[in-house]
Formats: sequence, structure tokens, C-alpha cells
Amino acid sequence: MNLIYKPKLIQGKFLMLRLPKKPRSYSSRYGNSYYKKSNRFPKISVLGVILALPVLIILSEFLAQAYLGITGKGNNIDGKSPLVKAYQLKFLTATQKPIAGLTDEGDLAVKRSSNLGYELVSAQKTEFFQINQQGLRDNDPLPLAKPKNEIRIFLLGGSTAFGQLNPNNNTTISHQLETRLKQRVQQQKSSPTKYRPDVFPFFVPTRLQLMKLPPKIREGNYRVINAAVPGYTSGNQLAQVALKILPYQPDLIVVLDGYGDVMLPSSFSQADVPDIDNFLTDAKGYFRNSLDFSVNQWLQNTALVKTVKSFSPQSSVSLDQTSLVINNNGDSLKSFLPKDQKELKQRVDRYKQNQKSLIQLSSRLGIPVILAIQPEITARPVDKLSANEKAIRDRLGKEYIEQFPKAYANLAKANQQLAQAFPRNVKNLDLYQGNSAFPTPMFSDTIHLTEQSNKVLAEKLYHAITAWEKIQIIPQNFYLKPVN
Repeated sequence: MNLIYKPKLIQGKFLMLRLPKKPRSYSSRYGNSYYKKSNRFPKISVLGVILALPVLIILSEFLAQAYLGITGKGNNIDGKSPLVKAYQLKFLTATQKPIAGLTDEGDLAVKRSSNLGYELVSAQKTEFFQINQQGLRDNDPLPLAKPKNEIRIFLLGGSTAFGQLNPNNNTTISHQLETRLKQRVQQQKSSPTKYRPDVFPFFVPTRLQLMKLPPKIREGNYRVINAAVPGYTSGNQLAQVALKILPYQPDLIVVLDGYGDVMLPSSFSQADVPDIDNFLTDAKGYFRNSLDFSVNQWLQNTALVKTVKSFSPQSSVSLDQTSLVINNNGDSLKSFLPKDQKELKQRVDRYKQNQKSLIQLSSRLGIPVILAIQPEITARPVDKLSANEKAIRDRLGKEYIEQFPKAYANLAKANQQLAQAFPRNVKNLDLYQGNSAFPTPMFSDTIHLTEQSNKVLAEKLYHAITAWEKIQIIPQNFYLKPVN
């Protein structure tokens, strides 16, 4: 509404009437709201964002570290128990540098070897295992010069012989076997009349009576050396005996294996660092993979990523990864079985030839060999399985349960043939079928044994060793034929 007013004349002066001021509109006070509203906030430049982002990341990292430190969630975000992580392999170069491109999975360090494929890094220790200065699972060093009264027995094999998932060195098969042999020597000394005498009489009835007594074994300091390496197959063991074991003057060699050879493709002569051939033949690809691996490893080790992972569901380590130690891709165990009879035959022939070469090499030096087929869960009667073992067996699948025993039977037959071909130097021991004496639970996964089962297996090896005349003290006149 327009206000119209006129000036009034009062006492000769014009008086202007003061009218109320017209209110200023929002637009007149602040200007155009569309263009002026932004002036209320500071401008954010691209440069400011770039500079602020690292500060924000660093601050978030510090906060994440504090969170993980308070909650303790950073210790097991990948679902691995400390025991499982301790026994997973960490592959290094020959100079003990990380191999870029391979997942840094565990704590058991192995280094690349041109002859052995890989070998244990010496002088390493965790709360679960100890590796001595010679790269053997032993609490004490092993001098190259053998003491005069020492009897050395070397245990070769893969992860089962090594003692995978066992809580310490003293619960392994090798330690249990050594303890048992030392007990035998002490028993012979303390109760000599319970064993065969050193000299047999000529009187036949007395001889027959003494024959029923257990024989004495050679007296001395028995030492059972655990030379097994997780993942090793017969090809690795043959090279190991030739290059590493024989210089230590073994008195007996026990080979506990079989599973790895059934699962290793015939195109491989021995177990090796995963994908090492691809790395060596594709330098550019390896370089790119190394960069990606380094960046990924750095990211995975940041507290920020660990914190994010701690809020997501944790996946436990699969049965396929613990049973087959070199299985970085986590493939199912059935995928490693031979695809056909031709492939199976090639794998068995490779195993048999390697074991034959090992026997021939040892026999030249007068070293007897025990070939033992290691246990595996499919031969265990279902009624003797614990609830956890039944779950393990079920996860293997019908195809694996049907195919594996057939493949393993061929391997066991190869050992029987070798024992027949070298009767004076070889003993065969099938621990796959003969498992009725083992306690329940027997397995912690498909092939790895519990502490109690290690003790039973060591007892079986003990009886096989002490029944061998090469280890016994043969009494004088023992082979004297009675006169008719």
C-alpha cells in the first residue's frame, strides 16, 4: 500500500510527519539468498581436501590402534588360532628374505633350496616348537661327529612325522620313541633276567625256554632325530638323505609318509615353494605381483584395516588348509586326488622309485630302513570316531572318502614290494589300516594325530625296531643248531 502524505505548516514552518520506516525485506538485507547464502561458510578448496585427507587417515590409524590395544581384537582377526598360525609355513628365499607374492601365513619359516625344494630355517622357536641349529625339530643341537655310545635314528616324513599341531617338541612321535627306547635300555640293566642272556646254553629245553624271552637291544644312548619337514614327499626325502642325513651317520632311518605323494601331481618331482616356477619364468609378472603384494601386505597390517575386519564375521581356517600344508588357494582335498588310473600309476611309480633309491643309498652304508605308511582318517572305523572326527570325515565328501582308500592301497602295495625286494634292509609298516589300538580322538584333522595317538604310533615303531636283529644283541650260540 502506498503512503501519501503532505507537509503541514505550523508557526511558519513546515513540519514533516515521521512515518514508520518500511521494513527491509530479506533480500534487501542480505541480498539475493541464492548467491549470498554461501558466504556464511568458508570455502573448501581441492588443495585443502588433499592436505586434510592424510591427516584424517593418520588420526584414524591412531584411534584404530588404541581400539585394538584396548579390546585385544587385533590378535586373531583372521580366524586362526595361535597353534594353527604357528604351524603354517612362511616361505623365504635362500637368503631368508620374504618371497613377495606368497601370502605370509604362519610362523614356521622355511627357506628356498635348489636341491630340497625348501628346508626349515635353523634356530627358530615359538611356544609350540623349537628348531635347532641344524634345522631339525629338536631341543638340542646335533653335532656332526657322533659320540661313541650314541645310536642315531632319523625320522623322515611330512607334517604328521613332524608333529603338526602338537603343543611342543616333547609330544611328537620322535620324542616318544626316544623315551621308549631309553626305557628299554634301563629295563635291561635293572632286570637282566627278564631278557635273553648274552650266551645261550647247549641244552635244548633250556634254549627253547630262553627263546621265549624278549631280546636285548644294543645298549647306548638312543637319540631319535626328527628330520621331518611339513609338506615333504618322497622326492624331498631322497634328496634330504643324500645331502643332509648321511653325514650324521644314522644307525636307522624311519620314513613315515605316503599322503603327500598321493596328493602331489606327477608333473612335480618333489614338493616345492608354491608358484615358484611362475615367478622365475615371468619376471615382469613377478615384479608387478611383488608391488601388489607389498602394498596389500602393508594395508593388511594397518590397524585401520584390522579394526574393520574385527567387525566382520571371522572365518575359521578350513580343513583343506590344515591337512595339506602347501595349499595356499584353499582348494578342496578331493581336487588333489589323481584324476584317473594313469595319473595314479605315475604318482605311485614316482614314490616307489624314490623309496627304492633311498633304500639302495642307505644299504650301501649298512643302514636299515623302516617304510611306514602314515595314518589317515578314512580307514578309521566310524564307531571309533569322536564327534569332531565325524565332522571332519563328513566335510571330506563322498567322492574323497571313496577314492582315497583305493589310491592309498596302491602306495601301500609299493612298500610291500620294496620290503620283499630288500628283505635284509627294509621293514614295511602299514599304519593306515592297523589303527584299532589308537585312542579316540585319533585325528585333529585328516592326517594329523593327537598327542595320545603319537604315543601309540611311537610304540608301534618301537616294537618294529626292537624286533629287528640289526638292533638286537644276538646271544652267543643263539643260532647253534641242536644235535639230533
